[in-house]
Amino acid sequence: MKAEILIIGGGVIGLTSAQSLLLSGYRVTLVERGTIGLEASWAGGGILSPLCPWDYREAVTRLALRGMDMFSEAAALLHAATGIDPEYRRSGMLLLPPFQQELAEHWCAQHRFALHRVKLADHLPVRHGRQYQGKGLLLPDIAQVRNPRLLQALSEHVRMLGGVIHEHQEVHGFELTGDRIAWLQTAHGKLDADIYIVAAGAWSKALLGEHALGVDIRPIKGQILLFKFDAPPFRQILLKENLYFIPRRDGHVLVGSTLEDVGFDKSATVEARESLLQRVLEIFPDWGDHVPARHWAGSRPGSPDNIPTIGRHPHLTNLYINSGHFRYGVTMSLASAELLRNEIKGEPQPFPVDEYRWH
Repeated sequence: MKAEILIIGGGVIGLTSAQSLLLSGYRVTLVERGTIGLEASWAGGGILSPLCPWDYREAVTRLALRGMDMFSEAAALLHAATGIDPEYRRSGMLLLPPFQQELAEHWCAQHRFALHRVKLADHLPVRHGRQYQGKGLLLPDIAQVRNPRLLQALSEHVRMLGGVIHEHQEVHGFELTGDRIAWLQTAHGKLDADIYIVAAGAWSKALLGEHALGVDIRPIKGQILLFKFDAPPFRQILLKENLYFIPRRDGHVLVGSTLEDVGFDKSATVEARESLLQRVLEIFPDWGDHVPARHWAGSRPGSPDNIPTIGRHPHLTNLYINSGHFRYGVTMSLASAELLRNEIKGEPQPFPVDEYRWH
């Protein structure tokens, strides 16, 4: 029997890590301080790509592109295994001006990523009886997933594979024996394992305390509005600068999001709602009659340059981390789980991983 592994954190990173390790034959227990999958992973929009990949360092796009390539098959397998459809859909993403066309074209050519210049009138609804003028950039291969359904499918699959999930069990600290973690002290007593993995998102650094070392993860609040239409008003994800619109099959459209460095405050604010609404109406004046159906906020695990930390602790031999994915936890989740599994098993990595190491 292989080593027993204990994962702290029940978001998309913890769940995909558990799934990958269970499929490799490990025994896995996952502990979550609240309800499984109801923090940043649930709150996010589910765009399976960095918003503009050419704006990020190669360490971000390398991990994101591998995760994006894995998602179609993984979503289909999840649906078949659990009966829960994560609603993976290659809807494409349309960039509205202004945008950096030359930079986008250069990056897409370098990474063999499809990019087309298109007429906005062919893709956007008529507004006030007039068509949209000008051109946009279409990334046809970008996909989306519906986060709550993805998390439901992942948690069900983890249980089906024999994983144990403990909800509402906050971890209070680590007990050490030499250079190893001996056990975790939780709200319901001690838990021990051979290997411990921190995948607690925005709470990871606080949880690690003095053992965090170079890990620089802090909560960054994001707020999203949800609109409901009888049918999707457009097919593609839309992006105008840092504002995105994500159309769902059932007519819902998610609009977001803010970036707020306010600690662990997850309250949805009137100021953010009004700011987002104003920007929406600048693009779609016809939406003035549509009141948002919902408005929510979540705490992302912010990290320098959006680069997560994945791997073993520099000094504690049985402690690992998979955290700090900032805005792209869902996009990077499958690839991050692959890197973590390879490090635990001592197997070769698909690409250089030095930039993700725990320093």
